Amino acid sequence: MKVKLVPIGNSRGVRIPRAIIEQCGLGEEIEMRVEDRHVVLAPLRGARDGWADAFAKAAPAKLDKPLLPDRLAHSWDAEEWEW
Repeated sequence: MKVKLVPIGNSRGVRIPRAIIEQCGLGEEIEMRVEDRHVVLAPLRGARDGWADAFAKAAPAKLDKPLLPDRLAHSWDAEEWEW
């Protein structure tokens, strides 16, 4: 689809047809980025979108190993504390 850049103050903008907005699931705010000299407009994602799927895939693949042991042992644990 060919569209024109329209002046908006000192910038330029593009009118996005309603059908495309609905088809892409765009809301009031969108994400805009440049990839390989192309402007990409995408629905705004939450900070943790996709985490649940990633965790679900990691568990069966055994990729969810703890970073720390369940209990951190230290010599202080055996000593009596004095106040």
